[in-house]
Amino acid sequence: MFKPRIIPALVLALFHQYALALDPFVIKDIRVEGLQRTEPGTIFNYLPVEVGDTMDDAKATRAIKSLYGTGFFKDVRIEADGDVLLVTVQERSAIATIAFSGNRSFPSDKMLEGLKQIGISEGLIFDKSELDRAEQEIKRQYLSTGKYGATVKTVVSPLERNRVAVRFEIEEGKVAKIRDINIVGNEDFTMDELRAEFLLTTPNWMSWWNKDDQYSKQKLTADLETLKSFYLNQGYLEFAVDSTQVAISPDKQDIFITVNVTEGEKYTISDVKLAGDLKLPETELQELVKFKKGDTFNRQMITETSQAISDKLSNEGYAFANVNAVPDINKEELTAAFTFFVDPGRRVYVRRINLTGNTRTKDSALRREMRQLESSWYAGDKIKRSKERLDRTQFFDSVDIETPAVPGNTDQVDLNINVAEKSTGSVQFGAGLSSNEGVVLGFNVSQQNFLGTGNRVNAQLNTSKLNTIYSLSYTDPYFTPDGISRGFDIYRRDVDTNTNTTSNIGTYQSSSYGLGVRFGLPLTERSSFNIGFTGDITSIDLQANSPVQYKDFCGNTSGCDANSIQVRAGWTYDSRDNLLFPNRGVLQRLNAEVSVPGLDLEYYKLEYQHAWYKDVFKNVTFMLNGELGYADSYGTGRYPFFKNFFVGGVNSVRGFENGTVGPRNIDPATGNDFSVGGTTKVVGNAEVFVPVPLIKDSSQFRLSAFFDAGRAGESISFDELRYSTGVGVSWFSPFGPLKIVFAQPLNEKQGDNTQTLQFQFGQQF
Repeated sequence: MFKPRIIPALVLALFHQYALALDPFVIKDIRVEGLQRTEPGTIFNYLPVEVGDTMDDAKATRAIKSLYGTGFFKDVRIEADGDVLLVTVQERSAIATIAFSGNRSFPSDKMLEGLKQIGISEGLIFDKSELDRAEQEIKRQYLSTGKYGATVKTVVSPLERNRVAVRFEIEEGKVAKIRDINIVGNEDFTMDELRAEFLLTTPNWMSWWNKDDQYSKQKLTADLETLKSFYLNQGYLEFAVDSTQVAISPDKQDIFITVNVTEGEKYTISDVKLAGDLKLPETELQELVKFKKGDTFNRQMITETSQAISDKLSNEGYAFANVNAVPDINKEELTAAFTFFVDPGRRVYVRRINLTGNTRTKDSALRREMRQLESSWYAGDKIKRSKERLDRTQFFDSVDIETPAVPGNTDQVDLNINVAEKSTGSVQFGAGLSSNEGVVLGFNVSQQNFLGTGNRVNAQLNTSKLNTIYSLSYTDPYFTPDGISRGFDIYRRDVDTNTNTTSNIGTYQSSSYGLGVRFGLPLTERSSFNIGFTGDITSIDLQANSPVQYKDFCGNTSGCDANSIQVRAGWTYDSRDNLLFPNRGVLQRLNAEVSVPGLDLEYYKLEYQHAWYKDVFKNVTFMLNGELGYADSYGTGRYPFFKNFFVGGVNSVRGFENGTVGPRNIDPATGNDFSVGGTTKVVGNAEVFVPVPLIKDSSQFRLSAFFDAGRAGESISFDELRYSTGVGVSWFSPFGPLKIVFAQPLNEKQGDNTQTLQFQFGQQF
């Protein structure tokens, strides 16, 4: 009978066959033969003997074992030639090159990295077993992409100096498609209703992009969980997926999926209770329960209730609150009673707020946005709001927050905030072409985080055939520690409509100089009040062909001064989740502008905007926007024509030229008609935003379909409104925001100026 303890003796006998029986002798020299790549020094380093030692059979056996252990040799012999120890070796082959052919799905450099991780790389010892494992790994990678017919063949070619070249010959084959998904056992829902819950599907017109017709075990697992959630949310408390079968056709091109389910019975809620250490009044927590007695069982509502109670306790300092919903099922009556057991844990406070990653931005600019304070009770809602405020500064690419427990303490946590800064300064040179203003040149220098303080500085020069604007502004958003902002503005604006005969604006020239100061006061977390004062000096020059409205305003045909001190006040409420591409929230603005009596101008303007965003589906956002404006003069003066409202263009009613949706007058001298705007305006927009196909970064690109309506005038009736529809794309490019729209007016009338293609570059949208 063969016994395991005999194995060591057999191994020793095996090594002895490579070492002839040696009479002991003193080694005078050591000679190595058979080396092609390995240096002799390597042999000497691993030999357990050296010149001057006495050599015998035992040492010869140890020497052979040591050299075999290096993994460099496939044969080792030790002999004596007089007083010389002769070591004869046969080296194992080394991998000289690794190449691939036929690999279209995976680049060669990535495949080389993968092989290196499993021990196959150029310069390493060739091992046939490792090569077989590499073949299986490469094939497994192709199987994960749905190419079940992929084959991998390895060709090993000998080279000089005992080296080999390894080439993997790959035939990828075609991706296997899902030809059928069959669900067995469903009675209350149709096959189509259940298949609609799956991400995996049979080939359709978008499968080339979504790859949803390619089988993946991970995707199928997720789909089965989605199917389970669907049933559980419909009341089927005992629903179960009994089994799944995935079959492949003989040609390995088609996949067939069969899912066997047991629907069970539909359950209703018989009772809802709260238990445990509630910490808060039970009536307050009961208001967070999403369902009531008699409702159909819905797992999602139960999960949301547990989360809502946990969040409520978190806001009160119980950062590690645990809420478990325990059911009491009555199978005879098909009811389930739920008890929410509340374990609040210990109340904890934030010991320290640690900031990392802000190499340019000062700590103070971050800490002033924090709503969770050090040494205060932990508040989940304040931590969430702090993150939102940091994101809204637009100083950072990302903001990550962690709340680890303080070692050795059960009632303390630290708030670790790590930010990834982005460039907040820009120097922009721009050029554009407008049908209204011809070539537009622009130069803008801005820094939204000046010297890391969070202050904003902007210098701008824009020039076109109609307008030349120079402006400089500075804003300190925290002029006072409690968040009152202060800003200064200085500008010069020149308007000359004589240089563009195709202009939609009547002929006149003006030069304006202004200096202003403004303040902002936060009212709540999401609302603020602002007020500003601007001194403006404006001179107007008229021509013989200037419109009569302009001459009536000045009271002559040559021009006039229109100096004023303007007071602007406004209220803003903003709950949008993102300033650039909002997905949900509300933006409301109410602004008033009035001139101080006693100077050339006596007027007032009122404007209101309400924009509502809702994410109706994943990555699909619906927006409604409404704008109203009203203006008039007071006292004895006329309302200044250059303060009129104008509607039309890429930011109001698209498809119509900028400022042309409103009253138009004909110049009797030239016969040209032009827009005069009005003291009243109304604008409405409905828009659906979706990601741009083929572009993965939805945070920078967005596609939309819209419907616009609006008009400006002295008074507005619905039959005067202009309507348009179309599509647009927005891109937050490295050079500034870009918006392009293709619009079609729906009710244009004679004299309207329309544009099918419109764009805007370099302004916020």
